[in-house]
Amino acid sequence: MSPNSSVKTFSQNGLNPQSSDLQGRASEQPCIGQECWSNLNCYGLYSSKNLSGWYLSFYSIDPTADPRWQDFVERHPDSSIFHTPGWLQALARTYAYRPVAYTTSPGGKEIRSGQTFCHIDSWVTGRRLVSLPFSDHTALLLESQNDLQEMGSFLQEKVDRKACKYVEIRPLAALSAGADPFAGSKLFYYHRLSLKRDLETLFRSFHPSCVQRKVRRAEREKLDYTEGRSEKLVQQFYRLLLHSRRRYGLPPQPISWFRNLVACLGPDLKIRLASRNGSPICAIITLTHKNVMVYKYGCSDPKQHKLGGMALLFWKTIQDAKSNGFDELDMGRTDCDEPGLIAFKEHWGATRSLLTYWRYPVLVPMTSSDTWQLKMARKVFGVVPVPTLATAGRFLYRHVG
Repeated sequence: MSPNSSVKTFSQNGLNPQSSDLQGRASEQPCIGQECWSNLNCYGLYSSKNLSGWYLSFYSIDPTADPRWQDFVERHPDSSIFHTPGWLQALARTYAYRPVAYTTSPGGKEIRSGQTFCHIDSWVTGRRLVSLPFSDHTALLLESQNDLQEMGSFLQEKVDRKACKYVEIRPLAALSAGADPFAGSKLFYYHRLSLKRDLETLFRSFHPSCVQRKVRRAEREKLDYTEGRSEKLVQQFYRLLLHSRRRYGLPPQPISWFRNLVACLGPDLKIRLASRNGSPICAIITLTHKNVMVYKYGCSDPKQHKLGGMALLFWKTIQDAKSNGFDELDMGRTDCDEPGLIAFKEHWGATRSLLTYWRYPVLVPMTSSDTWQLKMARKVFGVVPVPTLATAGRFLYRHVG
């Protein structure tokens, strides 16, 4: 984007900035004094002027309240569970982030192009705009390369005018050379498993010892399998998560996050739990959107790994996905320096690709997420008591999204 491009913001006189009457509408009078975009509660119209002298308007809407956003997400071929109002509502309820979507479609018109973000306003880590926090990826739902360039100019102005510290986007597809002002900031691997083959062929494609043998071991052990969204399952999952996160030197997400996901996503979320003699040994959380099932969270008791419980849960997930007509299992992102987790996903036959997070401005060279600060923190979190770890998670996650 050119530094000579400009953005002007307009508001509706006499209306509550958060009212539905304002969404997608604008008066002819510009704001006086402080620009509206610096008010994180402002929904309205933004116009970006490029070097050619023409304007492309962006309308700021609440994607959790405007029914057009839900319709758009259902129609768009590249949308995911992370674009949905339910996911955004869970982020807002748990962490007090403010979801916003920018679209080129005015109020009352069908949305054809847009992208959703969360405003994060933290006294610890600063104010920023992220698409989207705690989401492995958020594909760009923009209609054209021109929309991307103009939105980039608009977002650049937000940063340059000090409305936020930085902007981050997490597209699945790599950005082209014309994607200024964004530059790569973090690298991950991303795995997905095609489910288009029949179950028998799929099973034979899994690693013989690391997957097939473990599934059969779990069946011989007669492990109990439970799925659902009950409060009991949430608590069982969370107890396993506390110990898993401590093992990796990381604080757990607050339990309110999982309760809000259950409440906001409803039947699009399942907790899957394996137990032995009534004692939970491992659990995962899966999400669904259109023809894709998503593996999002997992945890286990390391003393019971030899029983094959995690392999059983994934096999049950794949069987469930096939029986319900899903074409793909999204196995999520992985830090590039986690060879064990990378190998686990690839033993199932998942294909690997690079996933890049893009940011403006970029202050450091592009790296994986495991910085020296995180490595130091992991050493500390790996030895603190579990209750202390849970308390740390309740405080920290609000600031690190």
